[in-house]
Amino acid sequence: MKRLTIGLFAHVDAGKTTFAEQLLYHTNSIRSRGRVDHQDAFLDSHDIERTRGITVFADQAVINYKGDVYYLIDTPGHVDFSSEMERAIGVMDYAIVIVSAVEGVQGHTETVWQLLRKHRIPTFFFINKTDRTGADAGRTEEEIRRQLTEDVCSIKGSLLEGSIHEGLRELMAERDESLLEAFLEGRDDSAFWLEAMQGMVREGRLFPCSYGSALQDEGVVEFLDQLHLLTTVSYDETAPFGGRIYKIRHAANGQRLTFIKAVSGTLSVRELLSYESGGVPYEEKITQILLVNGSKSQPVEQVAAGDLFAVAGLSEAEAGHGVGLYSEKFAYETEPTLQSKVQFDSSLHVQQVLGAFRLLNAEDPSLNVVWEESLQEIHIRVMGLIQLEVLEQVVKERFGFAVCFGQPEILYKETIQSTVTGYGHFEPLRHYAEVHLLLEPGERGSGIQFTSVCHPDELSYSYQNLVESQLYEREHHGLLTGMPVTDMKITLLKGRAHNEHTHGGDFREATFRALRQGLEKAENLLLEPYYDVKIKVGMDELGRVLSDIQRAAGTFEPPQMSDTHAGITGRVPVSTFMNYSTEFASFTHGRGSIRCVFGGYDLCHNAAEVIERKGYQKDADPLYTSSSIFCAKGAGYSVPWEEAEAKMHLL
Repeated sequence: MKRLTIGLFAHVDAGKTTFAEQLLYHTNSIRSRGRVDHQDAFLDSHDIERTRGITVFADQAVINYKGDVYYLIDTPGHVDFSSEMERAIGVMDYAIVIVSAVEGVQGHTETVWQLLRKHRIPTFFFINKTDRTGADAGRTEEEIRRQLTEDVCSIKGSLLEGSIHEGLRELMAERDESLLEAFLEGRDDSAFWLEAMQGMVREGRLFPCSYGSALQDEGVVEFLDQLHLLTTVSYDETAPFGGRIYKIRHAANGQRLTFIKAVSGTLSVRELLSYESGGVPYEEKITQILLVNGSKSQPVEQVAAGDLFAVAGLSEAEAGHGVGLYSEKFAYETEPTLQSKVQFDSSLHVQQVLGAFRLLNAEDPSLNVVWEESLQEIHIRVMGLIQLEVLEQVVKERFGFAVCFGQPEILYKETIQSTVTGYGHFEPLRHYAEVHLLLEPGERGSGIQFTSVCHPDELSYSYQNLVESQLYEREHHGLLTGMPVTDMKITLLKGRAHNEHTHGGDFREATFRALRQGLEKAENLLLEPYYDVKIKVGMDELGRVLSDIQRAAGTFEPPQMSDTHAGITGRVPVSTFMNYSTEFASFTHGRGSIRCVFGGYDLCHNAAEVIERKGYQKDADPLYTSSSIFCAKGAGYSVPWEEAEAKMHLL
């Protein structure tokens, strides 16, 4: 028996949830098929989802088919909930991407595809809505081939009782020399070719594609049979337990549930499970294990490699982290580009509201909930306005009070373009730590990277690890706007502790001061988020679109022309283009297409204006100071950053 986790992905309204209903129905997991428009879909079990008609939460179902167990995760299709979608990717064995035969490849389809390829998830395509007016499965498959991958292959009617037909064998042979030899020799061994195709799918060298209509129940059962034939897994139940966390939820009674995919071994109730959170090791007892199926759950005593389940008993576990034998941390690609202030009635105590949002932050770390002490404000980060609307409903339903949000603002970031050394010293009475950091510009999108060349005879590895953990503990304010610093390589050059007076917090102080002192000396740059855009318009609208992109401080490649249309590929700041799709739909009368995909951060097009508007006072930041503390005559005294280097003990 194999256990597989399969994720469903699509652009919003491509029919993903309807497709999931058919899979559940045909595997006897549900007695009747629900519909999104009837507000009774099995996996859209939350009131918010049923009211809005979109998937917001990555919920799971269990299906049994021909002796195997499939864990199905229905992920959100709206771009505002991309973070929820990406967290689920980390536990998937295979993915199914649903593409509408009418609309074809859309913006979020491309985002999903890029994430699946980054994380190397084997992928199937199902072209849906073939019953609709204007549908063309062949055209859509060619669009997938042209825009996503040349290695897509049609399996519609191609796997009759496990036999691979000649055309599919030829396609496989074109991509593998050993298979080419077998093909030319005329090898006619069904098991050989099936195993070869399973391997190519598993390795991401071939992407099977079929089509049909989920609403009319056409092609779904055939696709399920093909999926069953082409998917394989190899988990070791005899190894020590290891797993990956992909979701945190809180039950109605407040119980914290940690959702885990078992990668190896077995796990039983009352076992101790080890993990790390914030650099701190934990070992806690599993008090309950639940198999979750939609809105229902079933307690079990034990789970094994391949299972997807929830546990109670882990108090500090975080999504994306490994547990047990599996310690690797999942690297997320999706990140919010907007930030907003939480607004609430003065009759509510701020700690009550902050407590609720910290609970939500545990479930969705991308919210990055921050209490701004100096402003007495709660700030969060989001992908878009729909997410804010959903958050208002969530807070009202779960916590019983109302909140609203301030106008979202662009989330800027900062980096450096010169190499400098930062020095930090912290020595009030009976405390001591000194840290020297080399700060170098990093590649765009690289984030903060740490390394050490400090000899352990000078500073023990335990203190060096402490410096590293402090740097990753939280985001650090830049000097231009107070926004997070990124794309920087930080190297620990030197450090010193005192045998008697050094405490852990001393290195936190010295490290932060060294980083800040380095930023004071560096040439700082302001970064802003960008969209990678693809636009298709009629020839009459081409001039206007190119002008709009230039006016929005964007750039574009030479347009690709056809007889009636032009294709434009470009890059535009989110701040100038985030509302353009509405304007675009108006003047093209819905006949054009536009896809905006988050393309990372780059130089801010109007940095001086943003810096002036933000009005950040770097010397008044309560969280950071670039000065160092030295000790003389039994008392600590502050030394400004520009004078601190000359007083360092390690030079």
